Amino acid sequence: MITSLTNMRIKQLVALQEKSRVRNRERLFIGEGIKMFEEAPVSRIREVYLGERLWERLSGGDCQEPVWEKLAECRKQGVFVEHVSEEVLKKISDTQTPQGILFVMEQFSYSLEELIKEAKERWEKGGRPPLFLLLEDIQDPGNLGTMLRTGEGAGVDGVIMSRGTVDIYNPKTIRSTMGSLYRVPFLYTDSCGQTINILRESNILVYAAHLKGEKYFDEIAYDGGSAFLVGNEGKGLKEETADLADAYLKIPMAGKLESLNAAVAAALLLYQASGYARRMP
Repeated sequence: MITSLTNMRIKQLVALQEKSRVRNRERLFIGEGIKMFEEAPVSRIREVYLGERLWERLSGGDCQEPVWEKLAECRKQGVFVEHVSEEVLKKISDTQTPQGILFVMEQFSYSLEELIKEAKERWEKGGRPPLFLLLEDIQDPGNLGTMLRTGEGAGVDGVIMSRGTVDIYNPKTIRSTMGSLYRVPFLYTDSCGQTINILRESNILVYAAHLKGEKYFDEIAYDGGSAFLVGNEGKGLKEETADLADAYLKIPMAGKLESLNAAVAAALLLYQASGYARRMP
């Protein structure tokens, strides 16, 4: 059991939790919690740390619990598994009340061209049209995580983010995804403009959620591939980015509101397009 706060492994875990540059350099990130661990693909797990209380409960109790079976699977694959004192667990955790388990995973890697190809192939086989979410400079980790989770529910083929968007491996983002991080493809782009051009060249129409929209989002027939542009929580989309869209659309507002929370807006747009796709013959 690791009990020292100055242990080199513990120092590395703290750095991975706190610094995106360390996560990006090592191509690793940290997950926390029993549910997140149970859903994590074993092929990407590199290290697992259990708090002393959870370790004692599992090793002395019902070995049929899913988390115990997952640990056995990890060991079989050569994953490093260790238990730590409660003091150390609190040090390496990003939450006030740790669930007793923390693990290190390899980061995911996706290609836009591959995502488009897979989406179009599925469509050609009778599936729904391609559906993408393109985010520009989203800053709130909870918003980003919620969009990924919503995207999974709506059947999105990928979430594409500008470099100015918050780190998707931020601990708060990871928790907000509730496991969708493992299943929804995502990537960062150096150029939203170039990405939009690639989507349009693939016959995927790009819609900008914008106050200048002439049509409401539920007045459009999404009968082909769709990608939705959603901008920064405070500033919205940059004009040069919005100008590249095939069409502006808006969400009706009552009261004195000008816009909705970015994650709520993304949910409405994705589910609207997904719903149209499901009704297609």
